[in-house]
Amino acid sequence: MVSLWGKRDDDENGETNPQNGASSESHNQPRHSVEANERTRLLPPPPQEGYLNPDDPAVSPYNLWSVRFLRYFTVLFAIINFLWWTLLLVSIFVSPPGMHSRGSGFFDFSYTTLTMGLLLIVLLFFSTPSKAAQVTCVVLAIILFVDMVIIVAVPKLRAEEGWVGIASVTWALLISIWTVFTDRIVTWGKHEEEERLTGRMETRRTLTEWVSVLISTIVLVVLAVVAVLLSATLILRARDASLAPPGERYFVDGDKYQIHIFCEGNSTDYKGKKVPTVLFEAGDGPFAGGMIQVAESALANRSISRYCYSDRPGIAWSDNAPSPFSAGMAADVLSEALAQAGEEGPFVLASAGVGSIYSRVFSSRHGRDVKGLLLIDPLHEDLLYRIGSPNRGFLLWAWGIISPLGLDRTFSALFKGRSREDRVYGRNAYQGGKFIKGKLQESLVANSLTKNEVSSARNIQKEKTPLAIISSGINVRKDSEWERKQRDLTHITNNLKSWDIVNKAPSEVWKTFDGREMIEKRLKELIQG
Repeated sequence: MVSLWGKRDDDENGETNPQNGASSESHNQPRHSVEANERTRLLPPPPQEGYLNPDDPAVSPYNLWSVRFLRYFTVLFAIINFLWWTLLLVSIFVSPPGMHSRGSGFFDFSYTTLTMGLLLIVLLFFSTPSKAAQVTCVVLAIILFVDMVIIVAVPKLRAEEGWVGIASVTWALLISIWTVFTDRIVTWGKHEEEERLTGRMETRRTLTEWVSVLISTIVLVVLAVVAVLLSATLILRARDASLAPPGERYFVDGDKYQIHIFCEGNSTDYKGKKVPTVLFEAGDGPFAGGMIQVAESALANRSISRYCYSDRPGIAWSDNAPSPFSAGMAADVLSEALAQAGEEGPFVLASAGVGSIYSRVFSSRHGRDVKGLLLIDPLHEDLLYRIGSPNRGFLLWAWGIISPLGLDRTFSALFKGRSREDRVYGRNAYQGGKFIKGKLQESLVANSLTKNEVSSARNIQKEKTPLAIISSGINVRKDSEWERKQRDLTHITNNLKSWDIVNKAPSEVWKTFDGREMIEKRLKELIQG
């Protein structure tokens, strides 16, 4: 008979149940206690068949609130950056109050665009962090830190970029650091969820993950290369900032920016008689890189006693003006700068190409002080549509956007030996962001504000002002419309002294010997009255 209490019966009968005995021995064995920590499981682990497959969508770092909050903040930063990017884009065409920078405005836009690229990469590949991305972002952060130091340390760059540029590069630096931090946290969260849901940390990646890592790494490397190019351009700009202007720079328009004016010679002739000062206005390029040879030659030959020239905003040593900026505005700030320089006239205005538009507006507003007009292959107001065409404006804008990369300027400096003089006022001046911004501003209002202003100037112009016109023989022969408009310009006053057509001379008439001789001759006649 089997007892209900098997153990007692077995003991009484002296028999041992091996199964119970084994159980007894196991109960009698001492248990080794393990010190509990934050990873100690409160419940026994589920059987192996309870783990999820590593490819299961449920195995995601998004399960952690810390990772979710990082993504939310990254989306918020992307929205803020997009709003700032939009504001900077608009400020290229119309300067909002308090946001004008004395530089081109293209650098801060470039840094904000780079920041937007970083944030988009983080958001698109948020759940697939990689060591390569982290290393690339660290390198990018170092480069941006160097850029920030250069901008803050060089006084002229600091003045040109202003608070907008400094804020943009600082924001880019902070976002690059945020990218590294986010990538590391997501990596930690991914490993935590893999251990919890699959039982081990995954060391392999799916094909989709490898493609994501490859794309993100390539884009980040491209952004790092862009940052290197921006740094190279900043270094060139810092080098160019050491080139002192030959004249003086004066704050104008409520101290918003500075205009460069240079004067040389005496206001009296060798007999002590006060004579007019020749006020030059350059055409498309800087005066110091072109027409100055005419001025120096005329001064040396005593054809003139004194001359002055100013750099329009964005050209050579002058800052960029707020947008929009028309010929009338340029005439106003030139008047302000001349007054600060103590230049009261009288003046003989000598201008070339599009510069004649600015001189004519200035002449109409200072009729008493203008004793003569010399227009060198001048641009007619009816032809302003050529520089104000939408296609030209778009190309200038696109060229300005990529100008901070310095692809042509850096290449020329490294392999062609271009100097800071070449970049500031010489043959490479057209590659600078300030110059491009000035030409973009000129194009945007050429066929609207500027055309209205110069048309009004024609009606206001004093009829007895002596006028001399020198035209390019090449332009007159190949462009019949240009020839008709040159003829029409001879009637802007009733006191035409001469109209000369220099054969084989380009638009820059002074590049030929006959052109220089003719310009000097007409200047001397206008000064002598």
